Amino acid sequence: MQAIFNVALPVFGLILAGYLAGRWRVLGGEATAALTAFVSTFALPALFFGALARTPVEAVLDPALMAGFGLVVLATFATGMLSTRLAVKGGLARMSLQGIAASWGNVGYMGVPLCLAAFGEAGLPPAMLAVIATSVIAMACGVMLIELEVAAGHHPIATFLKAAWTVARNPLPVSIAAGIVYSALALPLPTPVEKWLDLLGAAASPCALFAIGLFLSDKSVRSGLAEPGLATLIKLVLQPVLAAAILPLFVDLRSVPGQAALLMAALPTAANAFVLAKQFGVQVEQNTAAVLLSTGFSVVTVSALLVWLRVT
Repeated sequence: MQAIFNVALPVFGLILAGYLAGRWRVLGGEATAALTAFVSTFALPALFFGALARTPVEAVLDPALMAGFGLVVLATFATGMLSTRLAVKGGLARMSLQGIAASWGNVGYMGVPLCLAAFGEAGLPPAMLAVIATSVIAMACGVMLIELEVAAGHHPIATFLKAAWTVARNPLPVSIAAGIVYSALALPLPTPVEKWLDLLGAAASPCALFAIGLFLSDKSVRSGLAEPGLATLIKLVLQPVLAAAILPLFVDLRSVPGQAALLMAALPTAANAFVLAKQFGVQVEQNTAAVLLSTGFSVVTVSALLVWLRVT
């Protein structure tokens, strides 16, 4: 129970604060966009780069963890696609968006703050590896498959390269790659730069969690719950179960990297599912509902996992 009060409660409390600020119109829709842009473009990249630049590269690069977590994401992505195919005979774009909703956890905005709260600085490297694995698989594969149906007639290789470029220019993967390169060079950070990164990075966790609440505050469920319910079940139950079964083949689950990866697998659907659905004009209400449902139920499931992991 101590894990719920010491870790889960502060994290979900910040999300609730953002939600109430949006519902009570203390902050409007423009605040959501501004805060999200600040977190994704400045605060989280500063946190990622600063932490990695000061961490020995051998402690950051863990191919086994990347492979294990990537396999978990890929398996749930495929399961999500299959669930829509069996439930409603959906096309490729609809199946792909369901796969994204079922596999793409909120690893950046929610996972990083949660790992910091649960494991301290030691939880950052595995959390960032989970961000990379999730982004590459869910974004590149998902977007490519959506494009194959929505933008029929485009060359498959061009479609893949477009999806890969979308991932490559995202500030989060870029900051992670830059931090790893800087760490490999074994260069010290100048003190003013280090202080600047620390100040900016310190804003990442609270602002990211608050932004999640703001985002959720103006969303509602108006469509059927069959597909969102399946996506939520796969994301909150199947993905952590698969992680518990697959990760021990690659990493010790009693270690901080193993436990952080398991925690990242248990996170709710990321808002990216809604963003991509909106961008392509497919499954918008269903993906909105998946984000809402999974985030709501994750209060229970993530708290239960923290207790099971004996995080204090």
